[in-house]
Amino acid sequence: MNERREREALRRIEQALRASVQVLKPFVPGAVKAEYKSAGDPVTEADRAVNQLLQEILLQDDEGWLSEESADDLKRLEKDRVWIVDPLDGTREFVEGIPEWCVSIAWVEKGKAIAAGITNPATAETFLGSAGSGLLYNGELAKPTAEATLTQAVVLASRSEVRRGEWKEFEEGPFSVRPMGSVAYKLARVAAGLADATWTLTPKHEWDVAAGVALVEAAGGVVTTLSQSPVTFNNASPLLPGLIASGIGLRDELVAFLAPHIAEAASRPR
Repeated sequence: MNERREREALRRIEQALRASVQVLKPFVPGAVKAEYKSAGDPVTEADRAVNQLLQEILLQDDEGWLSEESADDLKRLEKDRVWIVDPLDGTREFVEGIPEWCVSIAWVEKGKAIAAGITNPATAETFLGSAGSGLLYNGELAKPTAEATLTQAVVLASRSEVRRGEWKEFEEGPFSVRPMGSVAYKLARVAAGLADATWTLTPKHEWDVAAGVALVEAAGGVVTTLSQSPVTFNNASPLLPGLIASGIGLRDELVAFLAPHIAEAASRPR
């Protein structure tokens, strides 16, 4: 990627994150009215307000746009450079007053997530990074942990998946499991070395994971699909298979541990 474009993308991401924090201030987590989409997912006026702001700040004429809160314009497929955003990832936690939600922004070029930013106003955390610059966590350089064995690992699990019983098969695992909302936030925390790994065997949308994937990779960590292929973005269908993220030292043991669980998940009727 052109270094000048990367720097400019990071500048715009940082500007958009700061503006998003201001837009969210009138909304009180835990006291926000939610509506529910056809799939049962909550949406609030906060989601919509941040979505409008991000589009105004980020989008330029030669770029594509993919957001959870915008109608999908497939003209994005004709663009080399695309913004993939989730205005409020973890809306369910936001509505419940649990401080595990964030604004998630990714800059994608030719299918690869190059630069990204994630901010959690409830915890005053900001993660900002790119392929060329590495990762900054609240302004300080950060990397994934150097953990090399699952027996010492802290794994972040989807709070919703845990509630549905999808992590029961991992209860006897050799690691510690911490349920947490927002897949974007979980990926950002793995990128910054605040946890050792996260994974999901459940398909996710591109807007859920694009920024987190960019941050993990920018920091020197590893993210793959369940089939061990690289994660690519701006696909005609924005629904991706599950993914695995960790520091590089944990990758091989983690993949070996998950292999039978992945095979079992693949055999289940959808």
